[in-house]
Amino acid sequence: MKQNGPSLTAKKVAMMRAAHQILDNPKVFEDHLSLDIIDPQDVSAIHSEKRKFKTRLHSYLRAIVVARSKFVEDELSVAIKRGVRQYVILGAGLDTFAYRNPYSNDGLKVIEVDHPATQKWKRQQLDAAKIPIPNNLILAPIDFENQMLADQLHEAGFKTDEPSFFSWLGVTMYLNRETMMATMNYISSSTPSGSEIIFDYTTPPSSQNFLRRFVFRLIARKIAAAGEPWRSFFDPNSLVADLKAIGFTQAEDIGPDEINAKFFVNRTDKLMVGNFGHLMKAQV
Repeated sequence: MKQNGPSLTAKKVAMMRAAHQILDNPKVFEDHLSLDIIDPQDVSAIHSEKRKFKTRLHSYLRAIVVARSKFVEDELSVAIKRGVRQYVILGAGLDTFAYRNPYSNDGLKVIEVDHPATQKWKRQQLDAAKIPIPNNLILAPIDFENQMLADQLHEAGFKTDEPSFFSWLGVTMYLNRETMMATMNYISSSTPSGSEIIFDYTTPPSSQNFLRRFVFRLIARKIAAAGEPWRSFFDPNSLVADLKAIGFTQAEDIGPDEINAKFFVNRTDKLMVGNFGHLMKAQV
């Protein structure tokens, strides 16, 4: 990402979550704060440019954004029931979970990890929206390419002897493969049994047919033009094997067909994810 300002991708993702609240019914993911945390002019743009947000390309992207958030928060609720009390959001952007946390009374601590420039911008957005930072939230700054996650979490008071839940959404495709796998290795080797991570990733364009590769190029060009190009792609079977090889006891790929069957059946608006959106659920 650009070093002198907040992630442009984080801005776009926040707008997609907000657009979902305005444009899509029924909603896959309820997030009332998503409309408060983005700029008022961005909310106005969603209302005034509905045709733009309802193109197939925008709909594919919005669908994976809300589906992955819904999947993570559903799985987090299961983890809470088995005793997890640490939730680490890697690359948090303008994620609003910590500010509507339904598990505060259960003692859930949330650590948001993100680039310092993006965290500074998020604080400004929270202040403007009059959304207070809760006592059970810690903001931990990191540059994933140049700093060790272990060091930043240690400073944030992260407890390596307690099972934890991690989410890492909209980040892995922007990192070098080595950086991404180093983070996975830290989680698998430094957190106890019962810990879990859910992340999304992109499959190689070469694995798709001509039409899907064309759509991929359109998406990739738009993202690269914003200064944050995709760097890493993963084959699902190889990724599962690599995760198990570094210590995860379970790794499950959730592909587009499964995501659509879980969240987007019987819709009249044709909202669904495209073929490049995958989720991975890995447990220690």
